[in-house]
Amino acid sequence: MSITIYVEGGGEGSLKPKCRKGFTEFIKRAGFEERMPRIMACGSRDNTYDKFKTAHEDNKLCILLVDAEDSIKAGDKPWQHLNKRDGWSKPSNATEEQCHMMVLIMESWFLADKEALQEYYGQGFRADAIPQYNNVEIVPKDDVLDKLRQATRNTKKGSYSKGSHSFNILATLNPDKIKQASPYAKRFLDQLDQQTRSNNES
Repeated sequence: MSITIYVEGGGEGSLKPKCRKGFTEFIKRAGFEERMPRIMACGSRDNTYDKFKTAHEDNKLCILLVDAEDSIKAGDKPWQHLNKRDGWSKPSNATEEQCHMMVLIMESWFLADKEALQEYYGQGFRADAIPQYNNVEIVPKDDVLDKLRQATRNTKKGSYSKGSHSFNILATLNPDKIKQASPYAKRFLDQLDQQTRSNNES
């Protein structure tokens, strides 16, 4: 039985295939090409949780991947954070290893790979508008988006747009750089590695 990752993103329309492709390419680049999980783009975060919960209750192998949206209190585990912020209860028998977050928003990861941004946007991209962050998870959401817009506003593709640019960029990111600058990305990819290896051996 393959593992399915229920991912927040893609809205309710045409962006869902782009969301699925973006995450698929990113995970492939992280070394999972021979043991790829299924990617289910679910739109809103509530819909993502509901779909994950249903799959878990049906005894399917599944993982939840959503934005944290707010800073995670020191000592809180992922399910604790989501219960406090969104009112989501940890499904019966679900594990912490099934719950993962992109802190604070997916675009936080982009700040860790300015080379990928330069390649995507080309001439006019201002790498100096994005500081070198040791931990992109502590950068406020508004600052993340502001830095991206500042760096891209003079490019032919235009200022960063969450809808049309985000998943194309995600597909080009260097997972090693993201893991170095995002502890939750490292947690997600490391635990996915363990789970897919274990699944293949069973």
